[in-house]
Amino acid sequence: MFWKVVRGMLPHKSPRGAAALTKMKVFEGIPYPYDHKKRMVIPEALRVLRMKSYRNYCKLGDISSLAGWTKADVVDKLEAKRKVKSEKFHQLKSKKIAARAKASGDKTVATFNKELAKHGF
Repeated sequence: MFWKVVRGMLPHKSPRGAAALTKMKVFEGIPYPYDHKKRMVIPEALRVLRMKSYRNYCKLGDISSLAGWTKADVVDKLEAKRKVKSEKFHQLKSKKIAARAKASGDKTVATFNKELAKHGF
């Protein structure tokens, strides 16, 4: 549904619009390669900053459910699983970073650190 909305906004029959449309990727939820990447917030795109407080708004998932989309509960379940996996990944990553910081500050590896610093590490 989102893909069709964007297609309607683009001149998809011209070569330039068709090329732009082929570059777009649309997913339900956050798939594997992107769930481990750091997410960024773009302030210019935040609803709080861009929309007036008196404007009405709706979410695409709500409109889709009203139009007959039956996969909302499946996407919610998969999103909950992804959040659990992501939290576990984040905790493991922070433990590794803390262990590495502790190991690099140890006195026994100071000579190795000096030698590595000479070579640019």
